[in-house]
Amino acid sequence: MRTVRTVRTIGVVAPGEPAVLETDEPDPGPGQAWVRTEYSGVSAGTEVALVRGTDPQHAVGWDPDLRAFGAGPVAGYPELRLGYMEVGVITESRTPDLVEGSRVAMAYGHRTGRCADPSAVPVLPVPDDLDPLLGVYLAQMGPICVNGLLHATAQLAGPGGGVGDGVRGRHVLVTGAGVIGLLSALLAVRHGAADVVVAEPSPQRRAVAEALGLATVDGDAWAEVKQRWRHGPGDAGADLVLQCRGHDTALATGLKALRPQGVVVDLGFYQGGAGAVRLGEEFHHDGLSVVCAQISRVPRGMAPAWPRAALAAVTLDLLRERGDDVRRHLVTDVVPFDEGPALLADLAGRRLPAPPLQAVLRF
Repeated sequence: MRTVRTVRTIGVVAPGEPAVLETDEPDPGPGQAWVRTEYSGVSAGTEVALVRGTDPQHAVGWDPDLRAFGAGPVAGYPELRLGYMEVGVITESRTPDLVEGSRVAMAYGHRTGRCADPSAVPVLPVPDDLDPLLGVYLAQMGPICVNGLLHATAQLAGPGGGVGDGVRGRHVLVTGAGVIGLLSALLAVRHGAADVVVAEPSPQRRAVAEALGLATVDGDAWAEVKQRWRHGPGDAGADLVLQCRGHDTALATGLKALRPQGVVVDLGFYQGGAGAVRLGEEFHHDGLSVVCAQISRVPRGMAPAWPRAALAAVTLDLLRERGDDVRRHLVTDVVPFDEGPALLADLAGRRLPAPPLQAVLRF
């Protein structure tokens, strides 16, 4: 019979009440290892929704068989699913594949330790030449952005293409200068886009994008984008929009900024719906496409070539090239683990005058 050990984790005991809780984690068995957490990145959008209870699972319920909202049980509290950007050190191992003392990236939440089973969940090595803190981007956040590029490839070049074939030689607008938007923009540049512009309403975040060498426009400046990219009479705008902001106005801007038959690859999450999106206007008259890209699946037909490790490898290539810039400009706050609940409560309550771009918990 396997024994368990107690770990500390950040959860939500009731809407608006994040806290450090204790939970049991199984000891590692054959083929498994124990990971002691060093860093855990905070996803302001996803986690704040869980803290507030405004995510659709808590608001209307979810039927995983029908894959429909409003048709299943409403999620309850306590909520322990916070966090998906973890870096830790292997302290005990029962598999030759995970060497004691090595550093790995996983997605398991803000918790002090985890039993790692590489046969069940991706356990990704963090190489010695990478700043350990940047490993928070390897397991999920970076792959989210790489998956966005893969969806662009599937739409614009076909499912047999590579990660850069959807952006190479194309004019790319990225809406939103949060972490996903900035990493997606850097990936588009790295993989050969003809031109990349970031649309963002916040002057502070535009300044971050510009510090990374990216061109910017105001959040609703679709007309400026169309003037910048004129291809011919009646043909102006972006070939591709990577929509990385969870606001319907950003999706509306992205649609207006596209050239005819352009594509929006949407990485946003619209908790309040999308009332600003007018499907009877440019979407209809210009023959536009919108495709959702989420980390739960890569484009149809591409899964065999693109497991999570492959998405992480593309992320690692970017971090090796631009890691110093990412560390300097994106990671704005590093706080102790025990201060995590207060940080999440302040984010959920909109009490911070300058919300962090990327906060990381230090263990």
